[in-house]
Amino acid sequence: MAQVALEPTSRTVRLARALFATTSVLALGAVVLNLFLAAGEVEGRFGSPAGRVVNSLSFFTTQSNILVGVTTGLLAVRLDRGPVFRSLRLSGVLSIVVVGVVYHLQLRGLNELTGLSVLTDLVTHTLVPILTPLGWLLLGPRGGLDRRVVVGTVAYPTAWLAYSLVRGEVVVDRMGVAFYPYPFLDVGVIGYAPALRNVGAIALAFLVMAAAAAWADPRLPGIRR
Repeated sequence: MAQVALEPTSRTVRLARALFATTSVLALGAVVLNLFLAAGEVEGRFGSPAGRVVNSLSFFTTQSNILVGVTTGLLAVRLDRGPVFRSLRLSGVLSIVVVGVVYHLQLRGLNELTGLSVLTDLVTHTLVPILTPLGWLLLGPRGGLDRRVVVGTVAYPTAWLAYSLVRGEVVVDRMGVAFYPYPFLDVGVIGYAPALRNVGAIALAFLVMAAAAAWADPRLPGIRR
């Protein structure tokens, strides 16, 4: 199992920073471009540019790419960071993997994309979901994934789920229909009990994935704190 010193002159450290910087630029750049595209749409469920931007920001794909973009950007600057950051970093890795898997198994091809939307779709649903776990698996940084970090990893997806349920109660589209970003949260269709069960199942799934990642972390190659 390779152990690489955390030194500025290390070739592996330079590679890690380059990969993290690339991932950050791709993720955040695609999100910004997608928000501009959303603001300029003339059709859709929300009539105002602000409404369309907020709606785009509310999707799990967008927020996960933002989380990945911020955390990898910070890693590109400095690799050794504290437990709160480690929770956010691991949460970003797991979330973007879920984004990529669910999109390619269930959602790809459902919407007809044109122009720059094809590019943002490729980056946010394919390139970033590949580069992010690849960077974590091969480069780390390793270490520090204790119980607090594992539990903290669930905070982001749980907060997003709660936000989506609350937003669905107060936000309606231009047709007066309550908006939920995904069918498994659509209280108007499936009811509160199933929606809350889905929320619990997702939170538990993230907890299990985070625990598995913490178990695998010391057994993987990469830069060690």
